[in-house]
Amino acid sequence: MTGFGKASCECDGEVVTVELSTVNHRFFDCTIRLPGPWSALEAPLKAALKKPLSRGKVNVFVSRRGSRGAVSAVRFDEELARQYVAAARELGKLMGTGEAMSLDVLAQLDGVFYLEEAEEDLEKTSDMLLDLAEKAVGQLDEMRLSEGAAMARDIRDRLEVVRRSVDVVEERLPALNELYAQRLRGRIEELSGDTSITEERIAIEVALLADKSDVSEEIVRLRSHMDQMTALLDSEEPVGRRLDFLYQEMHREANTLGVKTRNGDVASEILGIKAELEKIREQIQNIE
Repeated sequence: MTGFGKASCECDGEVVTVELSTVNHRFFDCTIRLPGPWSALEAPLKAALKKPLSRGKVNVFVSRRGSRGAVSAVRFDEELARQYVAAARELGKLMGTGEAMSLDVLAQLDGVFYLEEAEEDLEKTSDMLLDLAEKAVGQLDEMRLSEGAAMARDIRDRLEVVRRSVDVVEERLPALNELYAQRLRGRIEELSGDTSITEERIAIEVALLADKSDVSEEIVRLRSHMDQMTALLDSEEPVGRRLDFLYQEMHREANTLGVKTRNGDVASEILGIKAELEKIREQIQNIE
């Protein structure tokens, strides 16, 4: 599900901001961008975000700006500078010149001057980031709840279309059963005319044909799955994976209905059921 959240605070003379954005994804996929000195905090921040954001592609951007309380210090590596000077003198001897290395050149050589970062209080920073992340998630959830409500309405509407189609299939079952009964009687007559077919074989064929034409169990299960899905849509907990499981079960029952009811009018209803289920599946992929 999509959403955006942002939270900021002032700490030690600088402003720290946490920005969260989410887009649809089947699983939890989190990318965090932290200032270099805080890179060690990525794991605990990701773990904290996985609890409220169990699904979706999450992008986290943490920034810090303004004057810092503890300023980095400029340091001079004396030993390295001596090595540079000594090497320059050896090179001068080799080239037959007494020209010395200037201060300007020496100061620009790598490592002679460097910044020594002030020690960070990572425990304090971690607490601050987790607090900001929680506030940002709160903002993000407001957007996600609004989107989720719209998606739930759409799924309920499509489930209602499926229910009506299932009702139509059930209403036509008596006529279908009569059609299957005629086929069954014809099959029995064929088998009875064959003297090599035993009564036991005829009984087996009758049982198989009757079983293949009975769809009452599929209709009952399909309705049960729809009731469960409707109930889950009212839940305040993450239900995306359970909805996905129910969709798969409903799709399986619809396929079985199509196999057992090989009739033109009923087939069109079942095709409609499958079409609505596919649209429901697309919505479910975006639900946490």
